[in-house]
Amino acid sequence: MSYFAYQNGVLHVENTPLTTIAEQFGSPTYVYSKAALVDNFSAYAQACKVNGRDDSTALVCYSVKSNSNLAVLNLLTRMGSGFDIVSGGELLRVIAAGGDPRKVIFSGVGKTPDEMRLALSHGILCFNVESTAELERLNEVAGEMGKQAPVSLRVNPNVDAKTHPYISTGLKENKFGIAYDEALATYRRAAKMPHIRVVGIDCHIGSQLLDDAPLLEAFDRLTELVDQLTEEGIHVHHLDIGGGIGINYNNDQPVAVGDYLGRLFRKVDEWRQRRYQGAPIQVLFEPGRSIVGNAGVLLTQVEYLKHGEAKNFAIVNAAMNDLMRPAMYEAWHGVQAVTQRSSEPRTYDVVGPVCESGDWLARERALAIEQGDLLAIMSAGAYGMTMSSNYNTRGRAAEVMVDGGKLHLIRKRERASELFALESLLP
Repeated sequence: MSYFAYQNGVLHVENTPLTTIAEQFGSPTYVYSKAALVDNFSAYAQACKVNGRDDSTALVCYSVKSNSNLAVLNLLTRMGSGFDIVSGGELLRVIAAGGDPRKVIFSGVGKTPDEMRLALSHGILCFNVESTAELERLNEVAGEMGKQAPVSLRVNPNVDAKTHPYISTGLKENKFGIAYDEALATYRRAAKMPHIRVVGIDCHIGSQLLDDAPLLEAFDRLTELVDQLTEEGIHVHHLDIGGGIGINYNNDQPVAVGDYLGRLFRKVDEWRQRRYQGAPIQVLFEPGRSIVGNAGVLLTQVEYLKHGEAKNFAIVNAAMNDLMRPAMYEAWHGVQAVTQRSSEPRTYDVVGPVCESGDWLARERALAIEQGDLLAIMSAGAYGMTMSSNYNTRGRAAEVMVDGGKLHLIRKRERASELFALESLLP
């Protein structure tokens, strides 16, 4: 199903023209399709159900960092989602959205003592520990609170995800996780700590994977380690295979969620039957981009058209502070004129007003547009708003959720006065 499509020459989100959203809420504005979010999450939930899994044997933990708006988190909570967080602030967002802390896994390489105390006080499902130093600190903090911390080690399986180096996380040279060759010794150490309770094993090899072969390879490496742990009397209750399934940005062809999970669950069942007489193990997933990425667009307006000898520029009111991915990764986002014109298209670089040469959203796009027209930057639902900033004292964009013909403002546009409200003059 296409959630963003032209009707009578105007780009719609579900049943609503984007022109109507611009008239009502202005721009730049992030616009999300509720139907897309529901369907994308349901692809995971349905694949689990088809393969005979319930919450005790499979749990989808949405990656909050991809899009952390409370309305998004609340919608997924109502659908039964768990959550993967990387900060104490994200845990507080999940709780504010009605999420269950007992379905929260806490990843990230730099957890502070305060964040550990916060998570322990709310009884989260698991800490994904990424270093021996973190393990020691967590044991100490839990001891001070008179608690045991549930732990899985994020094991780095040294599997190449074959994706952009900035979003590859499973190789030896990456900062994430505990080296595969050191994992067994670290588990032995964890099992002897009085305030640590070993409950699982985790990995995450990268993002925007179009092929599931690297994920299945990582799974095989994890199961080898689980077998070694079992032989030593260290038992894990869940296996977290991470996230990473990609989306279509530019005629990409990502593996279908149902196909990937079907293959994975078959491997799980074969392994458990072969080694554990079929005893079940809970499998956790950490999808983010594949749920929200193509559920959102960034709506922006053309302020000026600038024609030159070398290039033509469409200067818009969105910028790198609104959507960082092109400047950071040279990421490709589709660009569509909201209102179709019959005039001959010209090739433009779509750029913003920020004072950086890296402030671009798209390069060399054929567009039939005029000054004042609206553009939709496509596939912007993931790592758009969450990576935005106030550079150049620019207020962050509004966010709108569309439900058929209904519009919901789920985040107000920031005002300039709010950006320096926490600052003080010298006496």
